[in-house]
Amino acid sequence: MKIMVTGGAGYIGSHTVLALLEAGHEVVVMDNLANSSRTSLERVSELAGGKAIEFHEVDLLDAAAMRELFASTRPEAVIHFAGLKAVGESAEKPLWYYNTNVAGTINLLQAMESVGCRSIVFSSSATVYGAPEEMPLTEKLPMDAQSCYGRTKEHIEDMLIDLANADDAWNVALLRYFNPVGAHASGRIGEDPTGVPNNLLPFIAQVAVGRRDKLKVFGNDYPTPDGTGVRDYIHVVDLAEGHIKALDAISDRGGLHTWNLGTGNGYSVLEVRDAFEKASGKEIPYEIVDRRPGDVAVSYADPSSALADLGWSATRDIDTMCADHWRWQENNPNGYAS
Repeated sequence: MKIMVTGGAGYIGSHTVLALLEAGHEVVVMDNLANSSRTSLERVSELAGGKAIEFHEVDLLDAAAMRELFASTRPEAVIHFAGLKAVGESAEKPLWYYNTNVAGTINLLQAMESVGCRSIVFSSSATVYGAPEEMPLTEKLPMDAQSCYGRTKEHIEDMLIDLANADDAWNVALLRYFNPVGAHASGRIGEDPTGVPNNLLPFIAQVAVGRRDKLKVFGNDYPTPDGTGVRDYIHVVDLAEGHIKALDAISDRGGLHTWNLGTGNGYSVLEVRDAFEKASGKEIPYEIVDRRPGDVAVSYADPSSALADLGWSATRDIDTMCADHWRWQENNPNGYAS
């Protein structure tokens, strides 16, 4: 198939583009490069044996350019990663988040409609669950996001559900991921955030490689064994493979589907720090700071639906996640700028 990948030069996007190429698909990438690098796609092409990736620097908010892009490329399906993703930043800049994520996705869906492309795999998030008391999180739980970022994902899910209910020509997969970490085993592609990392693993990795002095741990008074937040961390390659399975599923049988992509295991911030020290052989000093608005104490997946429906499950453990993430960071101390 010919697949349009929005945000395809980013962290999860680049790993998924590689998985698509390895599965024999033709890939078109749309990215505004605000938090990504074209170098990632050059390396993906190398890892895929020189396979071509058609690239277009286009912004979700440029509706006219989006329509032109879809008219010229005519993709059969879309995997939609593009958007803003920092919980803390979303609390400070809500209009920016709603405009980029929600209004931008409306532009995307209208561009898809204009060429009769009605299959989409959407990059959603476990943040849509909010802070329910029951664990693990199942897809049957109501959405109740506690952050602006999470609410933008919730709104997009609602739009896609309404669209699929209004027109059964739409085939939709809503993928609620937990916390993507790690990197391709080659160490050639990985996470390279612009500015100060908003996620745990890239921050720890930058401390280990000497770019940052110490890890900031946001709160140690949560109701967890060591007081720090517990999350379900999933290897980015496992996550990419989940997208291929979801794309295959909606291509084969259509419909509207929601799947958690996680491991079903939770690790605290300090447990991840310890695992990364073991993988890197580096000391990771840390300090406790105030909680971030919108963060929840514990979040981990029930991934059984993805196993039952897609035959997919995560196979890489926390030690592999940290070892692969460290290989990427050690080989690329300044990210793609290295």
